[in-house]
Amino acid sequence: MWKTIKRWWKYLAMKLWVRHEERADPKVQLEQAIQEAQSNHKRLMDQAASVIANQKQAQARLDRAIAEYDKANASARQAVLLADQEARGGNTDKASDFDGAAEAFASKVLDLEHQVNELEKQLLQATSAAENAKAAVSQNSEMLQEKLEERRQLLSKLEQAQLQESMNEAMRMLTSTIGDDVPTFAQVREKIDKRLAHAEGMSELYGAQVSGSVDARMLEVERAQMSAEAQARLSEIRSELGLSEPGRAVARSAAEPLEG
Repeated sequence: MWKTIKRWWKYLAMKLWVRHEERADPKVQLEQAIQEAQSNHKRLMDQAASVIANQKQAQARLDRAIAEYDKANASARQAVLLADQEARGGNTDKASDFDGAAEAFASKVLDLEHQVNELEKQLLQATSAAENAKAAVSQNSEMLQEKLEERRQLLSKLEQAQLQESMNEAMRMLTSTIGDDVPTFAQVREKIDKRLAHAEGMSELYGAQVSGSVDARMLEVERAQMSAEAQARLSEIRSELGLSEPGRAVARSAAEPLEG
């Protein structure tokens, strides 16, 4: 029972994650990734600053130890000189006191010498750690700059993708049915082409009719002209033969019986 619940919970978690990835804005996710990288870089810089601070503190402790060492060594030398001077002057008590002081300073010199050696080792380690920290910060800074440049390129590609998607959507709207009550551009174009073709066809018919009427009238005129020319030619032939016009002969024959 527990395994089933656990498996179902993992399934739901993965389903929610997939749905989130599908709906998430890439620009927002990119900014989140950059902010995370910048936060990591800041934490790395804080850690490196602490390491460098330790190195500087180790250097300061070493400097102080060396200064104390030099001072104790000088005091030991001075105590030895004073003890020798008092011993030569026959002042054995003061000579003994200076010898004790010289011995105390010598012991301090030995302790400081050991302390300086240890501090030098610590400083070497701190310096190495500081150099590594600086190198890590420098490397991470370069990586961050690369990520920033990559973000710029990805944002440019994202804008291109969004523009292409908008163009594709516009083309889809132009080539597909927008809705049941809205015709497509293809349907409107076909309708307009059909009306234009019909109008052009009617224009051709009207033109043919007008042309036919004009041609008929022209043919009638041509026929009348030919008939007139033919009559004129016949008149010339009759005149050459000494014959009268058919109309005049008929009129004359009709008139002769009346005269007799």
